[in-house]
Amino acid sequence: MKKIRVLLAEDHASVRQGLRLLLERHDDIEVVEDAADGAAAVEHARALKPDVAVLDVSMPGMNGLSATRAIKAEVPQVGILALSRHSEDAYVQELLSAGASGYVLKQSSFDELLRAIRAVAAGERYLDSTLAARTRDAYLSRYANGEARPPVSDREANVLRLMAIGHSNKEIAAELDIAVKTVEVHKANAMRKLNLQGRVDVVRYAVLNGWLRDL
Repeated sequence: MKKIRVLLAEDHASVRQGLRLLLERHDDIEVVEDAADGAAAVEHARALKPDVAVLDVSMPGMNGLSATRAIKAEVPQVGILALSRHSEDAYVQELLSAGASGYVLKQSSFDELLRAIRAVAAGERYLDSTLAARTRDAYLSRYANGEARPPVSDREANVLRLMAIGHSNKEIAAELDIAVKTVEVHKANAMRKLNLQGRVDVVRYAVLNGWLRDL
């Protein structure tokens, strides 16, 4: 039996070691390397070309989203499985848009992760079964056949970024040289597309995308 070669990236050493031990109990899986951050994961993916890279989304430095983009740019044949405690639509959409083939929640059972790894290795897409069925179907349909388009436009993203760092609608309008009403429309459209419910969700989305890193 050809084993599924897995790269595991998780910044918490105890969690990483525990997952590695659990995965290596299965005859069809081989953990070829593990990493504590996104940059190391990209380096290992480039060198080892695993079948599946399991990436924690919230790693320090280069997070799972940035690592996904880098790996898909350099070794696109590697299947990416995002591992996250965040069930918000925005997180799922961003990872799938970046090229991930699967998304599993940390709070789900180990069997969920195992199914996801096997599905991604087989060239399939997989979303955690605890996500609403309607949501899973919509995402899987949207990103079928490798399609991946950004969930929001560049202008909408700019409006969210400025909102996240504390600018008012009037200040955003002045910064982008657009009308306040236009800012309100972009903000509403972006939040609807990403299912963001308020400012806290917008800030979390900004953190995921690294918008607050240099402030």
